[in-house]
Amino acid sequence: MTNPLANRIALVTGASRGIGFATARALAKAGAHIVAVARTQGGLEELDDEIRKDGGSATLVPLNLTDSDGIARLGAGLHERYGKLDILVGNAGVLGPSSPVGHIELKAFTDVMAVNVSANFQLIRCMEPLLKQSDAGRAVFITSGAANKATAYVSPYAASKAALETLARAWAQETANTPLRVNLFNPGPVRTRMRATLMPGEDPATLDTAEQVAEFIVPMCAPDWTETGKFYDYKTRTLMSFRPPA
Repeated sequence: MTNPLANRIALVTGASRGIGFATARALAKAGAHIVAVARTQGGLEELDDEIRKDGGSATLVPLNLTDSDGIARLGAGLHERYGKLDILVGNAGVLGPSSPVGHIELKAFTDVMAVNVSANFQLIRCMEPLLKQSDAGRAVFITSGAANKATAYVSPYAASKAALETLARAWAQETANTPLRVNLFNPGPVRTRMRATLMPGEDPATLDTAEQVAEFIVPMCAPDWTETGKFYDYKTRTLMSFRPPA
């Protein structure tokens, strides 16, 4: 059995459950050492147990991503220990309130932006030097169809994902002439806790699992992935380029 990601270091945020958990496990199965970041120690320990059962290895980092100094310390620690980072999967995100725009408190809005946008900005700042030390640095950010649909009643979440997409696309352009590849991944409706919170009456059995989704994220993290600044839509299994409005 080949391990296409052998000897590669992969940082996954929101790794304690859902798509982050499944992606971390799938990357570990492909040979990567996982740096698993999440707020929940128990979820990280469950992930570590599963990765070890699969014969992989992980470093657990209990961290709230609103702690920007903590992200900086993580970057410094990775530099000291490995001198590089090969893969960054920016998966952590919060849904925030489901309410009309005018009914949402300012703090609730800024809390969503802090996790979904500002934390990823800080990750880019702190991890870019390490990704550039890799022979094939790869970054994948998890987005949502809500970003371009401007979905009603989840405006903080939709706005945050639109901002994340623009941030990632700008970074992709800035690094286009380097070995670093930066892309976005839209999983669509998936059997996760966040989806159940948003759509409590939906039958989860009608949705694909996080494990199914993760299998499509792994190739985007591999050294032989050459595209950058693109958007992978899981529902249609299509890699898309962004186009300006007509």
